[in-house]
Amino acid sequence: MSLAVGPQPRPDLRWQQPLVRDPELQPPSRSYSWIPGPWKLREKLGSMESVYIIDPEDVALLFKFEGPTPERFSIPPWVAYHQHFQRPLGVLLKKSGAWKKDRLALNQEVMSPEAIKNFIPLLDPVSQDFVKVLHRRIKLQGSGKFSGDISDNLFRFAFESITNVMFGERLGMLEEVVDPDAQRFIDAVYQMFHTSVPMLNFPPDLFRLFKTKTWRDHVAAWDVIFNKAEAYTQNFYWDLRHKRDFNNYPCILQRLLRSHKLLFEDVKANITEMLAGGVDTTSMTLQWHLYEMARSLKVQEMLREEVRAARRQAQGDISMMLQHVPLLKASIKETLRLHPISVTLQRYLENDLVLRNYMIPAKTLVQVSTYALGQDPTFFLNPGKFDPTRWLSKDKELIHFRNLGFGWGVRQCVGRRIAELEMTLFLIHILENFRVEMQHLSDVGTTFNLILMPDKPILLTFRPYSQDPPQV
Repeated sequence: MSLAVGPQPRPDLRWQQPLVRDPELQPPSRSYSWIPGPWKLREKLGSMESVYIIDPEDVALLFKFEGPTPERFSIPPWVAYHQHFQRPLGVLLKKSGAWKKDRLALNQEVMSPEAIKNFIPLLDPVSQDFVKVLHRRIKLQGSGKFSGDISDNLFRFAFESITNVMFGERLGMLEEVVDPDAQRFIDAVYQMFHTSVPMLNFPPDLFRLFKTKTWRDHVAAWDVIFNKAEAYTQNFYWDLRHKRDFNNYPCILQRLLRSHKLLFEDVKANITEMLAGGVDTTSMTLQWHLYEMARSLKVQEMLREEVRAARRQAQGDISMMLQHVPLLKASIKETLRLHPISVTLQRYLENDLVLRNYMIPAKTLVQVSTYALGQDPTFFLNPGKFDPTRWLSKDKELIHFRNLGFGWGVRQCVGRRIAELEMTLFLIHILENFRVEMQHLSDVGTTFNLILMPDKPILLTFRPYSQDPPQV
């Protein structure tokens, strides 16, 4: 999932309306001014100036001229940690030629259709095991259903999935008793996101200079992430060289090591970033998807019927099934429209750019307001409705430059194809095995925690769809 997040306005801002500055609520260093043309806002926060855009035609123009090595906003506390402790950089924080070299090597192993096919046998068993987790919960509750918050289980599912794709090994995160080191990694990723927020708008070096708890916790989180990722990578590398034959184990690390396109230090840096970026982002999107399905039972039944028809047509072949679930794939786009991982997508302009008769100078940070775009009735009919069919329209103008959940262009999320496959497989098995309902009919809001998250626990009910789950 895309992790680049810039200095953020509140997610619920209505971009069509002027902002009224209240000196008691906003620091003096923040100023706003409107740019001629619809839905544009120039914001100055300290020394940083951003231009926000929302119209898909403006977005198309921005990405058309993004250049061969596009640059996006780098999270200041992440940069500060890596620089202070001299940690190696992967594609998340690299720039220019160094970024392009790594990205081209990764694309072949994590984005190409041939590579993605190899991940199906690694990801599908994890989804099947998640179904078993829910059946165990149902049995424990003894009421023929399970009701509760499954966010922790989803974090473990996402970590089990990404580590199996990376290393071709299961860590047992869906067992009743889990590896405490692996759980510490998951907790560290959450803490890393959480502690980043206070340091977005003030120099992280100030937090470091005064040895604040926020900085100390942030450092501790990154230390765990790097140390655990290093241990996983080194253990696999040792096995590869001394103990085991991995010719039939098409995991990402094995393919990167055998390709010799990246130095081992660069491989480790990118593996670390993909591990850190593949837990909260994917699990959060799945949580929102289950929430929307539970609130829209008619849509849920449409998705279930499509999945059942796909299984019949594919005669149980999961690879073939994936080719026959367009509505399900559209539902993931619809979830990311309503609940994007980040509030904006960003690009620093390579050259001057004219948008609606306004010249934006080169090097300016332009932010695409993805959250606001997804909620705007100008661009989405009935935007509050969970309607995956909107993405299947034959009128391409209705979806032109609106599907931005994973970013766009050469710097889109490097884990996009893995995440899409992981979520599709997960939802196939959930739909075949359970009816998902809301435990309490109440809306759940959104809060900014570097990524957008539910502002309270999402309580769901899972009812077995049949006494005989599909044979897989």
